[in-house]
Order: sequence, then C-alpha cells, then structure tokens
Amino acid sequence: MKGFLTMRIRPLRLSVAVMATAVAATTAATGVASADISFGSLGGSFGSSFGSSDGDMVITLVRHAESAGNLSGLVDTKVPGPDLTPRGRTQADNLAVQLADQNFDCGFASNMVRTAQTAAPTVAEHDLSLDIQPGFREIEAGDYEGTPEAEALSGYLQAPIKWLSGDLNARIPGSIDGNEFDDRFDEALLDVQRRGCTNPVIFSHGGTIMFWSMMNADNADMSKLGTDPMRNGGHVTLEGSPQKGWTIVDWVGHPDLG
Repeated sequence: MKGFLTMRIRPLRLSVAVMATAVAATTAATGVASADISFGSLGGSFGSSFGSSDGDMVITLVRHAESAGNLSGLVDTKVPGPDLTPRGRTQADNLAVQLADQNFDCGFASNMVRTAQTAAPTVAEHDLSLDIQPGFREIEAGDYEGTPEAEALSGYLQAPIKWLSGDLNARIPGSIDGNEFDDRFDEALLDVQRRGCTNPVIFSHGGTIMFWSMMNADNADMSKLGTDPMRNGGHVTLEGSPQKGWTIVDWVGHPDLG
C-alpha cells in the first residue's frame, strides 16, 4: 500500500509567493474563548473491526473554525490544542447550516479539540455520531512548535513544501516526514472506508487538508493555494478511494461564515 500511494504523488511546481499567501490566509483570526464541549465526552477510535471494503467515496474535508490558537499568531499543533473562539463557535453553527443538504452518512474529526467543537453542530444536523480519528490531525510542528506563524515559510513549512515537489523524505525537525504524513492520512481514510461510509464529512486542519489534497488529487491545482486557500471553515470535496486515487470536485476556501 505504501509503495502504491507514494507512486501516485505527482511532483508539482510550487511558488513561494503562492505558499506565503496560503500561510497568511490559514493563520488569520480574531477572538478567544473557552469551550462548552467536553473533548473527553466525545467517542471515537482509531482502527476498526468493521468489514473491509474498497468502494468509492465522496469525502468532504473541513477545516476547523476559528480557534484561540489562530489568535495567538503562534504555531500550535499539540494535542488536544486550544478551544474555538466565540466567533469560531458562530462559524461552526453557520457551517452546519451551509452543509445541511449534503446528506453526510458519517462524521469524523481529528483528535484535537478545535475540530471536534467545529464538527458538533454539523453532525447534530445530520443526526450522526462523531468519531475521533487521530490520523486527521494537524501536521506536527516538532522543533517549530510555538514559533511565530509569520516565520513558517522559513521553518515549519520548509519540509511540507518539499513534499509537494515529490521529496517525501523531507522531515520537519523533531516531527514527521512526507511519507509518514501521507500514510497516516491514507490509513485514516481506509478506516473510514472499512466502516462502510460513502459520503463522510471529516473535520481536520488547514495544513493537513491543503497538503494532502495537493499531494494526492489527480487534478490538483496549485494556484488554489494562492487564490482560494483554506480559511477557517473552508472545505474541499474529493471523489475516489484509497485504492484508486482521488479527484477534487469542489474547493471552497473562503466560506461566508461570519
């Protein structure tokens, strides 16, 4: 599986200016708050005893709403991470309304508080349970944890940028390389598939969503990182399967969520 998935990652041209725009967009935020959702009360597991399947899926990857980490201006990738801000909770409510007609059949979130809190209104709208899947977590910053987001291009994101050009052995100091990142997300999607989900909504993180999508979609358009990067509540929809590959069918980087 690892060899196949690695082979289908296409080298992509990367403009540093484009990536800088994307970084700025995904870290913009205002407001701080504590949460009224207990992370420990949310069920979920990694791995599954459900029967295997290789069926196609439509997956919707949603970036979390505004969090206190966004406000700090610092790279914050530790589990469980900060809560949503008051604005973030409003965004999560509005997002549930916008996604109400999508007929999701499963709901997943990473093992970070901000994704679970963002997911709660949407899974409630669809009368779904929320499964916590660690494989959808943010890319760990390693030695760059707590550094200014404004310096990400010369620090935290140096290795991920290389992943986009096919250098999956590039490692974030003190953290993961591109193979580990890609394999982790792919294994999480296999778990979703084994559960029989055909139209899941998955709440994840801006960096994770953008890098994985650009590394794996057969129609990846790098210009999206500059023209429509993933802001809070942004989402991308892909069709395909872990076995056959993925095609982006919708990209909403700038949702109007308030």
